[in-house]
Amino acid sequence: MGKCNRKRGEKKMSPALIVLFSVLFLIAVYLVVQAIRCGIAVKEGEERLLSYYAKTADLSYGKMSYVDEGEGEVILSVHGIFGGYDQAFDTCKDFASDFRILAPSRFGYLGSDISDKGTPAEQASAYVELLDNIGIDKVYLLATSAGGSIAIRFALDYPERTKGLILYCSAMPFAEKPEKYAEYAGPPAFLCSDYAMFLMSPLFEPIMGMETSTIYSMLPVGERKDGVVLDAGVTNPDMARNFDDYKIEEMQVPVFILHAKDDKLASYKDVENALGRFRNCTFISFETGGHLMTGHSEEVKKAVLDFIGKQLKLQGTADELYYKACKKAF
Repeated sequence: MGKCNRKRGEKKMSPALIVLFSVLFLIAVYLVVQAIRCGIAVKEGEERLLSYYAKTADLSYGKMSYVDEGEGEVILSVHGIFGGYDQAFDTCKDFASDFRILAPSRFGYLGSDISDKGTPAEQASAYVELLDNIGIDKVYLLATSAGGSIAIRFALDYPERTKGLILYCSAMPFAEKPEKYAEYAGPPAFLCSDYAMFLMSPLFEPIMGMETSTIYSMLPVGERKDGVVLDAGVTNPDMARNFDDYKIEEMQVPVFILHAKDDKLASYKDVENALGRFRNCTFISFETGGHLMTGHSEEVKKAVLDFIGKQLKLQGTADELYYKACKKAF
């Protein structure tokens, strides 16, 4: 009788279990490595924010953080979701040598408190208070993504403070009142963390058309979470929820819209449908570029410079005619 080397009762692990445990081990290693990378990226993000030298204004309801750089005509930059004064300024950094850039953090983002319910109307009102606080009379609004609702609200409510409205890959008003809409349009609160978003960043390209590296401009996410949740539940649905309050046809200020046809986050079709509601509108489209208008910085800069230059020229002509009329009257 041959010897049996295996002890009685001992079972050999099946190949399937070996594969399962190996996969689980690799996943655990991956998650640990990503956690370490995320921690490093968050630290770098915090250090990056210090380079903006943001200021803080004490307003009637709380604090608002902002960057204020440059000279000349003022562009008030209204950032999108997962933004803050950093995103607001970076959107306009190509214009910083030609204009004064005012780049505040919206409600709930990077050092800015939330007033009451945080509606677009309340955010627009807070912007007016900020302008009064630092002594600015009129501005050109440049809004991206979710910031479009606030900028449009500002232009409607405060035309006397608005020289022009620039909507840059922005949310758009509806062509007609929607029968239904998403009550919450954005990421759920539990995903609004540094680690969760860092893990999801490889999906940015297929889902949103943005490079994975975009995550580094979003960190630290924790300091933006309140703003993201507010945008998802209040800002983003507002033009549908309160459609009748957005009387776009009555807007008194000149509007300039730039949008890419392949934008996966702000529908190009929605832009086309909304164009007819703006009575004084210039529109430029790009075949490519996505939500961040990648690859078109020089074209965008020239277009914005041309738009503002045209408005200044028209205003100069109007002022001259007014001056002549007053001189003739007296």
